[in-house]
Amino acid sequence: MVTPYTTASELARYIIRHFQEAGDPITNLKLQKLLYYVQGWTLALLNRPAFADDMQSWVHGPVQPSVYGNYKAYRWNAIVGEVEDAQLDPQFEGLVLEVLRIYGVDSAYELELRTHSEAPWIIARGGLAADQSSTASITKESIQAYFNQLKSDA
Repeated sequence: MVTPYTTASELARYIIRHFQEAGDPITNLKLQKLLYYVQGWTLALLNRPAFADDMQSWVHGPVQPSVYGNYKAYRWNAIVGEVEDAQLDPQFEGLVLEVLRIYGVDSAYELELRTHSEAPWIIARGGLAADQSSTASITKESIQAYFNQLKSDA
């Protein structure tokens, strides 16, 4: 497998600090969706994963479980605690910032609804109802195929 740009935890810290510094702290729910979109666009545009960790097809959309666990104490509230600084590869950081610019304006709920209509989450759930619990992995192959299609449609 190709070496990922970073870890899911490092990317999460970068995203959280980005929004905190902009004066718009984000929730864990929104963080999870942004991790998913960064992973998708990194696979499609740079042909390399943003992070190695798998995402899972939870009820509220794609989730990276270990990152979720790091911030679950915030529940539905904004993540306002101090997080360590995170450094990213400059080429990768440019892509991350572009994804945050495009998707970061949407609410967590809007991002959740969007992911519920996208193939990677739907396929991973294997026909489960939207409100049924699942920890099925969303494969990087599924994510890359979907975002490659978005790229070619653009």
